[in-house]
Amino acid sequence: MACGGFTCSKNALCALNILYVMVSLLMVGIAAWGKWFGLVSSFQVVGGVITVGVFLFLVAVVGLIGAIKHHQVLLFFYMIILFLVFVVQLSVSCACLAINSEQQTTQRDVEKNINCCGFNSFDYNGTCEASCFSSRTCSTCGETIQDHADEILRFVGGIGFFFSFTEILGVWLTYRYRNQKDPRANPSAFL
Repeated sequence: MACGGFTCSKNALCALNILYVMVSLLMVGIAAWGKWFGLVSSFQVVGGVITVGVFLFLVAVVGLIGAIKHHQVLLFFYMIILFLVFVVQLSVSCACLAINSEQQTTQRDVEKNINCCGFNSFDYNGTCEASCFSSRTCSTCGETIQDHADEILRFVGGIGFFFSFTEILGVWLTYRYRNQKDPRANPSAFL
């Protein structure tokens, strides 16, 4: 068997899990970077992304160890967890792609983090969370913020959608690999 046997399935599963490790580290790094530079104001959002990144890292390590050692129990739990992650990630990705512009952000968060007042226009007799408000040098946040929010949500939704299908590929590879016999193992062993 050329590419479809035990070694090919093992290598494909290892490569997929290494990719998941890199993605999880990227998620944690980007979330921390966004919070550090003040691009994301919500600690809950950053904490959620970091938590998901750490969870994905742990699942990928379990899958990698299971694939390297052909450990049936680890592969089984990896397959189940990966399928559940697929369902959740597909749902969240579809929500990111379907969100409208009114649901994307709050005005106070934008004004405070980007140091601007109002979206399209602003009256200095009103209130604003930005530090430039006291010196009356604020500019409007405008369409730039909306364009960036649209781009980011589409990007995140697209990436999540893509990786949700790699998770189904991982479930299929794991199922297939679990049911293959290791050619180096004892021929009289069951699996």
